[in-house]
Amino acid sequence: MSRVAANPIPYWSKDGKTRDVFDRAFTDFAEIGYTAVKADVPEGMSAAEYRSWIDGYGLAPSLSLFSSPFDETIDISDEIERAKRFAETQVELGLDRTMISSMAVPARMQRPAVGAGFDRYRLSLAIENCGVVCQVLQAEGLRPLHHSHVGGVFETEAEISQLLDELGPDVIGFGPDTGHLRWAGADPAAMIGKYADRIGGIHIKDVFGDHLDPRPEGSYRDLADSLRLWCEPGLGVVDFEAVLAAMPDDYDGDFMIEIDVRAWSPVSSPTGCRSSGRRSTCRSTDQSGWSVRRA
Repeated sequence: MSRVAANPIPYWSKDGKTRDVFDRAFTDFAEIGYTAVKADVPEGMSAAEYRSWIDGYGLAPSLSLFSSPFDETIDISDEIERAKRFAETQVELGLDRTMISSMAVPARMQRPAVGAGFDRYRLSLAIENCGVVCQVLQAEGLRPLHHSHVGGVFETEAEISQLLDELGPDVIGFGPDTGHLRWAGADPAAMIGKYADRIGGIHIKDVFGDHLDPRPEGSYRDLADSLRLWCEPGLGVVDFEAVLAAMPDDYDGDFMIEIDVRAWSPVSSPTGCRSSGRRSTCRSTDQSGWSVRRA
């Protein structure tokens, strides 16, 4: 059974992951009709307390994200311990998988989506470190799924493919982000088709075409703050019909809606999302959107 889940990122990206911020998000999500939310447990709250808390809004936990630079800036021993703690919480919430991603390489945050400052030795080290963390997560009961993210060491299609191909399906699965893949120049549907047998999660994310061709000057933050980068699913250039057609028939994960910077409030957004029983549906009310249906 697949659900339509939500990531509260536009709520906490500016105000932090506090209880008050999440309360606003969960209240909106409940009104919209979501039944699952990305599992981000606030600091100082136990997994059991978090599960009970979101249950009060009619929400269940959905797959979260373990992030690391994975490059020479980390101590792999520290990352191993952090991964163990993260996995313990996620498993206690009843989850069996997680996204795993690399973010915030300085050169790439300054010049995003073009593979800036490529270094094959850094990439090899990052693949090795990511593999170690993946094995730790697996040992704790979580299936790791690579999650594409502009600004990280696995940013371009070639880098993502090298990571997945070198580590192999027994070590890491695939959890694509349609918006980040499209921004970085990849075809999300083609990537999903290539690694369809490894998909365990997906972020449904859209991007305007303004900053794709030609590539403008500007940092990740500059482009995001322009309000012409991220958009509600169905209002940008991602071909969601092709994305959904490429998803495997036996896919058993969630479809997580993610909007980094929104133009509307979630309740009045042109993209409405509902989830009920064995059917999950998302459709844009301005006729430009898409739907998800899982039997």
